[in-house]
Amino acid sequence: MTYCAAIRLKDGMVFASDTRTNAGVDHISTFRKLYQYGVEGERFMVLQTAGSLATSQAVFNKLQNDIDQRAESNLNTVATLFDAAQMVGECMRDIMNHAKAVANSSRDGAFTSSFMLGGQIKGHLPELYLIYPEGNCIKATEDTPFFQLGESKYGKPILDRSVSYNTDVRHAARALMLSFDSTIHSNLSVGMPIDFVLYENDSLILPKGRRIDERDEYFNTIRHKWSDALRRTLVELPKCPDNYWG
Repeated sequence: MTYCAAIRLKDGMVFASDTRTNAGVDHISTFRKLYQYGVEGERFMVLQTAGSLATSQAVFNKLQNDIDQRAESNLNTVATLFDAAQMVGECMRDIMNHAKAVANSSRDGAFTSSFMLGGQIKGHLPELYLIYPEGNCIKATEDTPFFQLGESKYGKPILDRSVSYNTDVRHAARALMLSFDSTIHSNLSVGMPIDFVLYENDSLILPKGRRIDERDEYFNTIRHKWSDALRRTLVELPKCPDNYWG
């Protein structure tokens, strides 16, 4: 399992993915699940994934090869983010169908992946898409500014309560850090390091991003302060009346 999340805000975007993969408790590995594409000053994209590692890596490799080989249509030449999302969906379906044919299997489950694609192309507004295994996609809106993939249930309440379309980008980044902290704390199939990318709208730069591991001082500071604040708030909540429980 994995956990990926992406947030589209009025002034920027935040992306984060864990790196843990496991095939049982005795076989845990680290693989990157967040990749950047783009041309400085012209376009910026982040692609994240959850699901079959083999399918996901094949999609990443095919997309990068198309860029390297200067294919007529690739992520650096498409006109819109929607076109890019369609390209990712089609690439994924082709790879999944090929894998099923080679394995002589009719089961999608063993080969299924999902993706999130976000970014901005010059002359267009920033966009964020969730791409389903079937290859179709939906776009984030002001009412639904973030998407998640994988083990999302532990971190979703924090984002639901603290993030809206108008939230400051760095505030949203802190909320996303805490969302990952809650998920890692409650589920062993999600683990560090975490790949983070923060993008300011219309900058059209390719951010360096940051890989956060267990030694990251800032991450550890806010996770401990968050835990302390939760315990303190619980103690400070109003006591229930004596007859409240009957």
